[in-house]
Amino acid sequence: MSYYRILGLEKEPFSTSPDPEFFYQSMEHKSALYRLRIAIELRRGLSLVLGDVGTGKTTLSRKLSQLLAEDPGLVMAMVLNPVYESEKQFLADLSERFHIVVDSGNGSAPTLLDYMKSFEKFLFEQGVQQDRTIVLLIDESQKLSEPCMEILRTLLNYETNEYKILQLVLMGQMELLPRISRINNLWDRIAVKYFINPLEEDEVRELINFRLRMAGYVSRQPLFDEAAVRAVYNHTQGYPRKIAMLCHDALEYTVMYNKRCVDRQVIHDLIQREMKAAQAFRYVSQAAG
Repeated sequence: MSYYRILGLEKEPFSTSPDPEFFYQSMEHKSALYRLRIAIELRRGLSLVLGDVGTGKTTLSRKLSQLLAEDPGLVMAMVLNPVYESEKQFLADLSERFHIVVDSGNGSAPTLLDYMKSFEKFLFEQGVQQDRTIVLLIDESQKLSEPCMEILRTLLNYETNEYKILQLVLMGQMELLPRISRINNLWDRIAVKYFINPLEEDEVRELINFRLRMAGYVSRQPLFDEAAVRAVYNHTQGYPRKIAMLCHDALEYTVMYNKRCVDRQVIHDLIQREMKAAQAFRYVSQAAG
């Protein structure tokens, strides 16, 4: 039997996979979602969401994608790992995701110009003639090369008198910020600039309880006492990914040692175990080097 079923849970509550169902909407995440949806609805063009590793950007992108998919007047594509060898490969991938037929006209392989012309035609037909909202969401945007960033800047030039035809949402780590600020005519085109910060202590408590509820926990007896929540916050500093990993280990520990709930001692023991493992890893790495 899975450990979580022993605790009265129906699902794994602290998976680190970006499942929208387990997306806890803190005030910052909720605000980011609201502003992104408004910007897309008004077709304002480029939106930028930045945050450190583990702050919940990928889960936020999946939640946004889930919400947008409910709109029949919207065409959307999502790129999760934007690593491309060339601008042509980038445009070829986007064309495939948007189901754009690209034809060179002479039977040979399409050129970069062919892809650009086909994409421009797609934007005009779908975004203007059919009045549909076209959304491109790119996660891990800090991985985009400079030439690919230039392609995106060019695509953002397509507009009517009232709106931008392509709605581009870039989510990435903070290292993306100086790169974008150096690109001429791009920084000042950003309709939404949002920076996601780690959670506060009360939000950590709410996240833990929310995930437990979503996993089917209904008992009045809390699985994490207040001291444990405080210890989780102090160790993770409010980063959702770290919280999920630590809480997962805490529940396994609770089952393994037949404890009634996760208390401060459980978190303390896990932190000590983590520190010893890190020290052992450093020792092995130094010996191997």
